[in-house]
Amino acid sequence: MAAVKPTTTRTETLLSRRQVEGLIAEGRAIIIVDQKVLKVDSWLKYHPGGDKAIRHMVGRDATDEVNALHSPEARKQMDRYRIGRVEGHWANFVPPIQGGEFRPYIIDALDQENEEDIAEAYPHSHTGSRSPSPVFDTEASILRPRVASRYNDVSSSASSVSSVTEPDDGMSWLDVRTKEHIDLDLAKYPSLDPATQDEVVRKYRLLEQRIRAEGLYDCNYSAYAIETCRYTFLACMTLLCLRWGWYATSGMFLGCLWHQLVFTVHDAGHMGITHNFTIDSTIGIVIANFMGGLSVGWWKRNHNVHHIVTNSPEHDPDIEHLPFLAISHRFLESLTSSFYERVMAYDAFAKLVIPYQHYLYYPILTFGRFNLYRLSWEHLILGLGPRKGRAWWHRWLEIVGQVFFWYWFGYGIMYKTIPTASARIAFLMVSHMVTMPLHAQITLSHFAMSTSELGPRESFPQKMLRTTMDIDCPQWLDFFHGGLQFQAVHHLFPRMPRHNLRRTQKLVQEFCDEVEIPYALYGFVEGSQQVIGTLEEVGRQAAVLAKCQRALAQKGDILHGH
Repeated sequence: MAAVKPTTTRTETLLSRRQVEGLIAEGRAIIIVDQKVLKVDSWLKYHPGGDKAIRHMVGRDATDEVNALHSPEARKQMDRYRIGRVEGHWANFVPPIQGGEFRPYIIDALDQENEEDIAEAYPHSHTGSRSPSPVFDTEASILRPRVASRYNDVSSSASSVSSVTEPDDGMSWLDVRTKEHIDLDLAKYPSLDPATQDEVVRKYRLLEQRIRAEGLYDCNYSAYAIETCRYTFLACMTLLCLRWGWYATSGMFLGCLWHQLVFTVHDAGHMGITHNFTIDSTIGIVIANFMGGLSVGWWKRNHNVHHIVTNSPEHDPDIEHLPFLAISHRFLESLTSSFYERVMAYDAFAKLVIPYQHYLYYPILTFGRFNLYRLSWEHLILGLGPRKGRAWWHRWLEIVGQVFFWYWFGYGIMYKTIPTASARIAFLMVSHMVTMPLHAQITLSHFAMSTSELGPRESFPQKMLRTTMDIDCPQWLDFFHGGLQFQAVHHLFPRMPRHNLRRTQKLVQEFCDEVEIPYALYGFVEGSQQVIGTLEEVGRQAAVLAKCQRALAQKGDILHGH
């Protein structure tokens, strides 16, 4: 076997694909950035954005994800974790957190170089880290990671899929639906072959260079001066109406204030205001925790994963809302969430709710803020964020912020200022229900988009555009949407200040035309109809699944003589 000879330094050591696979098999967190091999095991517990975001990049070329979500200073610091380099096109592994399996690296008589030549020439052949899968490999037949046995009989042709309606086996019917959705995406979007995806990446990086050159990463501070005036007006009206005894009206203005403040927290969380980690983190904590009672640390841990595995039912926490909502038939299978590390059970309550979720969508969102309190306190009490490193102090400042919030809101206003129980309930419910459009805006950009898993060969920009839509609105309404209407643009360039997203949208549309990726752009009403339609479709699928399961149960009773 031809041994790989190291060059002058350890960081310049040329590592083969099999060597990288062997390191991951040993439990190492290995990512590829700009052809550099980084071993980031020791950084997992320090990463301000949480360890899960890194784990989804293990074994992958994470160049575009890292560049999109990190400052130049952070990217420079990553060199300290460099252990070598790779050459040529890197074919991504499936990360362990997503079910990838890796072989130990053992030097034996096998010709390693020949194996790598085969892997490069035949990317679908079984020379990688796992068994073949039709989600990732066209000639195989499993459709869900980690659950292989159910899918061996699923046809690989789209025509045969469309001819199947309601098989007796409900799970087989769900498998057919999964394969059908994958086939639709494969037909609609550019090919997943390396040459095509490399060209998409090349043009995406040219677009990023153009955007940077045009100053679109520079924050428009005059726009924030206007935002501050709006926040001040809403805060003053909250206090004034409270003084006059107009408690429901006061709650309405407070809810509007929270609705607007979230947009600035979102900017700060992505370091899109000053681009300074400490300053933007402090801004986010003060607004989110002290003024809103929500944990920006929880949001970062959640949101960074969302930006990497967008719309993945098993991995994206932003679409995991069982038992109340399911935007994909795959949630009807009681799948395991890698983020929450538990089975999201399609239980009796979910079976009752999901068939009617298109009716319940807006009422559920109306109470969304209460759930955010629960998630925030769970994050802080359990200490799920980093306890060491640059962000060690975030948790403690957030806890102080939570105490401050519940003192002024819970004690100062709800208990001391508002005199009666009915007025307190009115103030509480109105202030929280008014924030419902924000939750609708967040879900609107993803719920109607693809949830198919096309595998590790899909490039970062294509996946973002396949799973995210933009909402068209007049420019004077931008203040109401807070930049969240440009989610497709934001997912491509998350660190861009929101006041520059509208200007960038035209450049992104030109990019999509050039690489032939469909650009999803809907009006608010039309986009909402798309979301309701998706929820209604999954609700019908839930009803069909229930029908199949009842039929199987009756058949079993007959066979057993009952």
